[in-house]
Amino acid sequence: MPDKFKNKYRIPSTRLQSWDYASNAAYFITICSKNRKHFFGEIFNKEMHLNNIGKLAEQFWLKIPTHFPFIELGNFVVMPNHMHGILIINKPGNDNNNNAPDNKSPGQKRFQNQGKDTISSIVGSYKSVVSKNAHLINIDFGWQSLFYDHIIRNAESFERIQNYISNNPSNWKDDTFYS
Repeated sequence: MPDKFKNKYRIPSTRLQSWDYASNAAYFITICSKNRKHFFGEIFNKEMHLNNIGKLAEQFWLKIPTHFPFIELGNFVVMPNHMHGILIINKPGNDNNNNAPDNKSPGQKRFQNQGKDTISSIVGSYKSVVSKNAHLINIDFGWQSLFYDHIIRNAESFERIQNYISNNPSNWKDDTFYS
């Protein structure tokens, strides 16, 4: 099969290939709605006003630690057409060892099976439950197929991203996703 299409339709991974996304770390996540449509509400007077789908997105984000007890939430915000949030994996006994004992990089292993309890599986579960419930309100609701992540590597970066998330509604007109 790989010879047939010669990787013509393969979308390159946006994930850092040398990183194990089940490792203890803080991750800055951005998830966009399909076609950047304003499914979640609108910004008025530099404040986000969630509609019913936006309230679902917020509600299910807050429930992530209930389903994944090793997850802690940092700041998050649901915007008109995307959401930002910090997910912190804090598994007891997880030593952040990103070396692959079988000589395959974590990126190569992801194509076999991403495994449970990874950032991808957590975000996938979140997107799925929001979609299932949002479709009851608006059948056209959808997410972009991919999501953006950034591994937060130090306290300074963590604080900068926390502030960015908190200030996102007041800076909406300057936002990359503003439309």
